Amino acid sequence: MSHTIKDKGKLLARVRRIRGQAEAVERALEAELGCTDVLMLVASMRGAINGLTAEVMEDHIRHHVVDPAHEPDPERAKGATELIEVLRTYLK
Repeated sequence: MSHTIKDKGKLLARVRRIRGQAEAVERALEAELGCTDVLMLVASMRGAINGLTAEVMEDHIRHHVVDPAHEPDPERAKGATELIEVLRTYLK
C-alpha cells in the first residue's frame, strides 16, 4: 500500500481546493476580469499546488529516503530534516 493512501483524504481535499481555484480562474477569464484579479487567482492556485507538492515530497522523503524520527545516525537525521525544511521553504 502506498503511503499516500494513509493521507488520501487530506491530499484529495487539497486537490479539490485547487480544482475550485482553477474554476475561479476560468470564471474570471470568462467574465473578462482585469489582469490583476486574474493574476491574484493564479498566484493563490500556484501556492496551493506548491503546498500539495511539498506535502507529497515530504512524505516521499520520510517513507522512501530517510525518516528523521527513526534514523539512528544523527547526521543523516539532521540532513533529512534540513532537506524537508529547504523544500518547504523553496515551495512557499
